[in-house]
Amino acid sequence: MSSNPPIGPARDRRIALLIDADNVSHAKIAAMLAELSKYGVANIRRAYGDWASSGLKGWTARLHEHAIRPVQQFSYSKGKNATDMALVIDAMELLYTQKLDAFCIASSDADFTPLVMALRANGHDVYGFGERKTPDPFVNACTTFLYLDSLGEEAPATAAAPAPAKTAAPKPEAAAKPPLAQDAKLVAVLRGAVEATAGDDGWANLSAAGSAAKRQAPIDPRNYGARNFPKLFEATDLFEIVRLEGNGQTYVADKRNRDRAPLPGGARGESLSDRLPGPIAAGRGAGGG
Repeated sequence: MSSNPPIGPARDRRIALLIDADNVSHAKIAAMLAELSKYGVANIRRAYGDWASSGLKGWTARLHEHAIRPVQQFSYSKGKNATDMALVIDAMELLYTQKLDAFCIASSDADFTPLVMALRANGHDVYGFGERKTPDPFVNACTTFLYLDSLGEEAPATAAAPAPAKTAAPKPEAAAKPPLAQDAKLVAVLRGAVEATAGDDGWANLSAAGSAAKRQAPIDPRNYGARNFPKLFEATDLFEIVRLEGNGQTYVADKRNRDRAPLPGGARGESLSDRLPGPIAAGRGAGGG
């Protein structure tokens, strides 16, 4: 979800995890709970669905294993999703009856977008989990959103599957970077974050820039194949990144800014590509801007 969890005692933050079982795989429950542990404790855990349905058979063992309360909701009308309504009603009840710090909505259904907006308007963070098919309105409404295929042990396996085919042919690997740099929405957010946090020398503390990006949009670097924000900025090949020798802090600057200082504050430093292995570092040969 976020590579920069909230500052403070995360263990004291109370989170309500509400799962739309019809639209989320039970295989990802453990990974979701592990991710939420970075933000607090999921004191309330509920999964909604018609448990008499054969499509939810795989959930039974997972519910008991992870202490998730199943909420039965029959389908009263064909073609109508009563499960969604039950989840929304419970969420609003919890909002006004429990002292919660955040909610987590696990679903790929855009119908929950108004709910997320209402929860955030009341001062609560909303973390989202869903599949790649999740519509943008729901993704963008969340404080942060993480695609399920980026979670747990299955994420590396998914990435490793196409790797053998691409290892033999350098072309696909080399072409993997331009699509990221051509993601207009992502680039606009990252550049906006750097501009908002940069000093007069044109350099921004990378941690501050990452936090600023998170405030603009529900960005999680793992959704873009990067482990954290330093690697995400690096992967676009649109930013210059250096680590200062004195304080160990990492700074980022937009390569388009030709008025930037050679280094932050005129201090000595080294390019992050000298420290980061792999194709990301290799792609930063032209760092001038």
